[in-house]
Amino acid sequence: MTEPTRLDAEHLFSLTLEVGDAPHGIIRNGPTGHRFIAPVTGGSFQGPELRGTVVPPGGDWVHRRPNKTVRLDVRLLLVTDDNESILMTYQGIGTPQGDGGLSARTAPMFETGSERYAWLNDVQAVGIGALEGDTIHYDVYRLL
Repeated sequence: MTEPTRLDAEHLFSLTLEVGDAPHGIIRNGPTGHRFIAPVTGGSFQGPELRGTVVPPGGDWVHRRPNKTVRLDVRLLLVTDDNESILMTYQGIGTPQGDGGLSARTAPMFETGSERYAWLNDVQAVGIGALEGDTIHYDVYRLL
C-alpha cells in the first residue's frame, strides 16, 4: 500500500453565485431520486490573477438523491473585468446542514479562448462551498 498523498493547492478565487427563486424541469421520484435545474442568475469572482462577474445563462442540473445529498452538475459563464469569457463547469457533492444550508465539495474545470487566461485550460481545481439562502459562496483552489 502506498503512503497517502498530500495535495498542494493555491487559492484561485472566491466565487459568489446568486440562485434563482424557482427550479425548472422538476422530475420527481425518478429511479435514483429527484432532478431539477437551479438557475444561476448572476454572481462575482475575485482572486489574485482574475476577477469579474458571472453572467446568465448558467445553472445547476441538480440530482437530489434518496439519502438527501445532492449531486451537482454546474455550468457557468465567467466574464473577467477585462471582458474575457471563461466557461466554468464542475461536478460535486452537496451535503445538507442542520441549519437548512448545504455544504459543497466540487471539481471545477475551465475553458477559454483568451490568450491572457489560456493557463486556466490546464487547471484542475477544487471548490469548497456553502449555500446560504439564495447565495452560494465558494473558495476555489488550483491543484499544483
